[in-house]
Amino acid sequence: MPENRTRPAYRIIGKAAPRPDAWAKVFGDTAYAHDYTVPGMLCAKVLRSRHPAARVLSIDTGDAEKLPGVDAVLTAKDVPNNETATRFGQTHQVGGFEGLYRVLAEKKIRFKGEAVALVAATSEAVAEEALGLIHVEYEPLEGVFDPVEAKQAGAYQVGEDESNVICSYKVRKGDVEEGFKLADVVVEQTYRVPMVDHAYLEPESGVAWLDQDGVITIRSATQVIEHFRGIADVLGVSHNRVRIIAPMLGGGFGGKEDITVETYLALLVWKTRKPVSLTYTREESIRSHGKRHPYVMRYKTGATKAGKLVALEAELTSDAGGYVYLSPWVLLYSTVGATGPYDIPHVKVDSETVLTNNTFSSANRGFGAPQVCFACESQLDELAKQLGLSPLEIRRKNYLRTGDALATGRVLEHSVETEQTADRALEALGEPSGPSSPTERIGRGIASSMTSYGRMTFLHDTSRALVSIEMDGSVSVRCGLQDVGGGQASSLAQIAAEVLGVPMEDVTVYVGDSALTPLAGTTTATRLLYMSGNATKKAATAVRHSLVKKAADLLDVDPEELAMGDRQIYSAGDPDRAVALERVVKACAADGIPLYDVAQFNAPARELIDFQTGQGQVFPDFTFGTQAMEVSVDIETGAVKVLKIVSCYDVGQAINTLSAEGQLHGGALYGLGYGMMEEVVLDKGNTLTPSFAEYLIPSAVDVPDVKTIMIESGGGVGPFGAKGLGEPSCVPAAAAFANAVSDAIGARVCDLPVTPERILKALGRF
Repeated sequence: MPENRTRPAYRIIGKAAPRPDAWAKVFGDTAYAHDYTVPGMLCAKVLRSRHPAARVLSIDTGDAEKLPGVDAVLTAKDVPNNETATRFGQTHQVGGFEGLYRVLAEKKIRFKGEAVALVAATSEAVAEEALGLIHVEYEPLEGVFDPVEAKQAGAYQVGEDESNVICSYKVRKGDVEEGFKLADVVVEQTYRVPMVDHAYLEPESGVAWLDQDGVITIRSATQVIEHFRGIADVLGVSHNRVRIIAPMLGGGFGGKEDITVETYLALLVWKTRKPVSLTYTREESIRSHGKRHPYVMRYKTGATKAGKLVALEAELTSDAGGYVYLSPWVLLYSTVGATGPYDIPHVKVDSETVLTNNTFSSANRGFGAPQVCFACESQLDELAKQLGLSPLEIRRKNYLRTGDALATGRVLEHSVETEQTADRALEALGEPSGPSSPTERIGRGIASSMTSYGRMTFLHDTSRALVSIEMDGSVSVRCGLQDVGGGQASSLAQIAAEVLGVPMEDVTVYVGDSALTPLAGTTTATRLLYMSGNATKKAATAVRHSLVKKAADLLDVDPEELAMGDRQIYSAGDPDRAVALERVVKACAADGIPLYDVAQFNAPARELIDFQTGQGQVFPDFTFGTQAMEVSVDIETGAVKVLKIVSCYDVGQAINTLSAEGQLHGGALYGLGYGMMEEVVLDKGNTLTPSFAEYLIPSAVDVPDVKTIMIESGGGVGPFGAKGLGEPSCVPAAAAFANAVSDAIGARVCDLPVTPERILKALGRF
């Protein structure tokens, strides 16, 4: 539960309010993307490349087109604009790069599973048969599959450019060579983290149809309804001829931030003029869609005998896979976060993201933060060991505090409570467990993290919301957000209910329709509560102002004296002097006073940072937290059992404590899977873990209950002082797990996941 530091008293904010979507999910009544059907709907399938690197010599679709039941077969030549931008129909630029991808492959294959052709048929069986009748002649090419090798001179060129290096960044603070001269202890190590899948319950899915007025409507599992622009650009039609509706998602975690099925559906509807559905199989999703970036990270960290960090040097190389997508953005997050939540006087960070012929990488929960957190936190524990300090002691000596500056020069003007989260997390582990056998060893580990929330400031982010009050006093909120299951819509209901003094059940929220809800931006970057929450609060406050002003006239009091609650507007000093909300609403309507407001919240805007020094402000704010774990390790088999998990964060202000606790629970387990077992195994671009039979994720038997602790500093930039939790909650878990294993066995495993095989290797057993 939250630890409240004399925060303001709210009626609804900060309470464990039942979410409006909860009951439908419990009873299985929630309709996800795949659950929608339209009469006469065709089934779509995607033909994908059998090679990770190849030249496409010819494609013959004649036999497939002749198959009874096939309505359309499309290849690159049928796509009006086949090469398009990664986001929103515009070429996005960061540091001088352009991120392009192809809707359907032509000429050159960049990864195995790349889409080559589309089929729409009367049934799934017919569509599958048609795929087998498309004849593609390939010339296999050598490819390159290691990012370090890919950036060397003379390496195989994945794309058409002269280099596989997409972009690079630097951070420079102080003089790192002089810093290491001050160090009494230096730890240098190379860390590797794998490609991992999002493993959401709902795979990529959607259905699309042509409305009577010629608008292509797409109902899909997406985190970005504003992709309607990019899809319209592919078709060569105006943006208002494509509409995207996002129903409740069965998980996103960044995997549905990029376009998935939407463009394919639009193309097939445009071609056939009929409704079309498309849902990826689990194998298709794992083999062919974006993953979390694998990284190779060389870290060198120096400290004095007293445990004060004096220098850090880091070289980061990320594997983008076959296309750019969001790799430069992810790398920038890693570059800024490479130092962790620590005050280090001398810093040098060099980072690159590189094309290979592996499955492409893109957004995944944490967006570049979990990778560097693992390396940085491992370094802290190794330094502590050499200096004879506890992991908590060395961190306490170096934590950033409010008013300190990052290595990028950005001053942390908002609340920084990292030390408090570490103290509370370690304390909550309680007394150490005892071993149950001669071969069992008990270990404990902590890891702290600094994770941004809100998009990069130079993107000039905006979000809109409409709040209206109906004649009976009920409230409607309209906002173009996409609810990915984290309670995004429910949080807006609580905010509006708090501001307008109505019970939460009197608020209805309409979300996720690019044509009918004010555009709110993406459900990504842990930005929804910050951006849409502030927009909703702003709109609700404007409506409240009109109501209070009218109530003041009715009660003949100063508006400043009035409060709202229990569907009444009343004098704060004399609650008996009140007027029913419904009466005030009707009085406003009679006088022509607007009963709604459309508000836009603009995030603070900054210019691009200096990419040669890394100096500047990249993010609006950060969430700070610590996770602590206790594990048992069998030194004969390498088997690990997680005994305790504690997740402690400064949440700023919890809007709904149930949702906030859910994020802390889910995030810890999502991150634990990264540290413990998850890995998309590739062999020269071929996925060897294409299903949940091979790709392992934590189950209920693998983990204990997560103990959550929320500190409410009120120091966030979200509504009511809230901070974002969705991504921060997963970032330090893998590092805490790895540190706990290291503590148990007395040796460091530098590659994720920390499997029994790697534990035994670290112990010198093979």
